[in-house]
Amino acid sequence: MTDELITERRGPVRWIIFNRPQARNALTWGMYSRLAELCEEVNRDRAVRAVVLTGAGGKAFVAGTDISQFRAFKTEQDALDYEAGGNRMMSTLESVRVPVIAAIAGACTGAGAVIAAACDLRVASPSARYGFPIARTLGNCLSMANYARVVALLGYARTKDIIMRARLIDAPELLAAGVLTEVTPDEESLPIRAQALAEEVASYAPLTLWATKEALRRMRDRLIPENSDSDLIIACYLSRDFKEGVEAFLAKRQPDWKGE
Repeated sequence: MTDELITERRGPVRWIIFNRPQARNALTWGMYSRLAELCEEVNRDRAVRAVVLTGAGGKAFVAGTDISQFRAFKTEQDALDYEAGGNRMMSTLESVRVPVIAAIAGACTGAGAVIAAACDLRVASPSARYGFPIARTLGNCLSMANYARVVALLGYARTKDIIMRARLIDAPELLAAGVLTEVTPDEESLPIRAQALAEEVASYAPLTLWATKEALRRMRDRLIPENSDSDLIIACYLSRDFKEGVEAFLAKRQPDWKGE
């Protein structure tokens, strides 16, 4: 088992902890695969009644995908495979039979923000920041399925606002928008409150919770149009701007956008 994802059992609750604090828990390809495996393990273990996802270190839930991995992208298929793989993992997370709670401290951005959107409930500490700053960092886009996940959570207007302005939403705004169940009074109380919330939902009728998750997921999926998003993904990920964004991010400089 990779130590980039830690899993712990706390009573009826399975905790899954993203454990790359030195990289603000940015996801490696292996972490994507392992998260999907752990979701399948939960589905096989009937003693688990709730799941909590959180990040190690207190500075980030998940700050996107590890950007250095994008240097390997050379072909259209590389981009399409990345988004398709991400969609499969998010679908696996959404298909977990028990409630999944995101316990968010610090940065919850990019892939981390999609993971939080795919969870059923979200609780955060005061340091939480949520968004997709890709318009000022990498110059890529989301898949159609991930846009639908975010729109279902935030609405069309706020989704456009945060992506087009590369803006991160703070904890009070997330709470006011109904994204969060609550904000804890301080950082230290986040895991305690997340465990209490998980134990609360774990005490309720499992089939009611499962049916509610599944019904709302089916309703949300109606937002996803039939036509493919491959043209959008290829246009962004194979662009000169995306390559520039990756190199600028890794070099800690401002990208020089050309729109090509």
